[in-house]
Amino acid sequence: MRLRYYLALGAGLCLASLGAEAQVLNRLKQKVENKTEQKAGEEIDKLFGGKKKDQNNNPSGQNGSNGLGGQNGSGGNDPSNQGGAGLISTPPDVNQNLADAEVAYKKNSYGEARYSVQQAMLGVELEIGNKILKSLPESISGLAKDADEDQVTSTGWGWAGLTIQREYSDGKNKQFKTIIANNSVWMAGVNAYLASGGYAQQTNGEQNWKQTKLKGYRAIIEYSDGSGYKLSVPIGQSSIIVFEGRNFATEPEMMKAAETFNIDGIKKELGEQ
Repeated sequence: MRLRYYLALGAGLCLASLGAEAQVLNRLKQKVENKTEQKAGEEIDKLFGGKKKDQNNNPSGQNGSNGLGGQNGSGGNDPSNQGGAGLISTPPDVNQNLADAEVAYKKNSYGEARYSVQQAMLGVELEIGNKILKSLPESISGLAKDADEDQVTSTGWGWAGLTIQREYSDGKNKQFKTIIANNSVWMAGVNAYLASGGYAQQTNGEQNWKQTKLKGYRAIIEYSDGSGYKLSVPIGQSSIIVFEGRNFATEPEMMKAAETFNIDGIKKELGEQ
């Protein structure tokens, strides 16, 4: 049932064309999870390794080296790499992975079916993350976004590890960063602060955090001379937005920068209640 919710969310936001395929994904996920984990694990090993492992836990045909052309990774006379274009960031194809999962399940390849299901979920999640990233402001308080620092990452395990990040800077010493995440550790920490009833910790007589509100959402704002301001805003059951500001002159200036963001819109895109 949980997966059905996730897929309905992803399809509605980013992949309206999934339709019947989302129902197939839900049915496959439920069937695959009823099979033994051992068989699924063996299938995933074959999917990633392509070969069985020997008694030393090494893939067959390899002698414990790094497996690249028989080299042992020692360097030797190999030339150093002088650069390259790197890897291409390509989200998984949701429809193709749904089709692959269907085929794999029919062949009783449960590990491959499970892998394809996970990849389909990852594809939906990355689509949502990239849509949210594109909706964020291009500039904040006169600070321009640093496009090279834009990030959307996910563990692909059902909306449990989605992270969206953007940074703004004046190119000198003033910086503003926003991180939107599903992070249980962060949520637990902030909820503990909020449950404290407004008690403010103090260091040397100076308050270093307190409860506040951002556009109606309860939040925690912190300050330290070393790292500046940090504003943490829970926006649902599992999502949180963290704003960090360095070299902002005052708390009101920091709050004004954070108010630029469409909190309700971000919450809606994430499917939070």
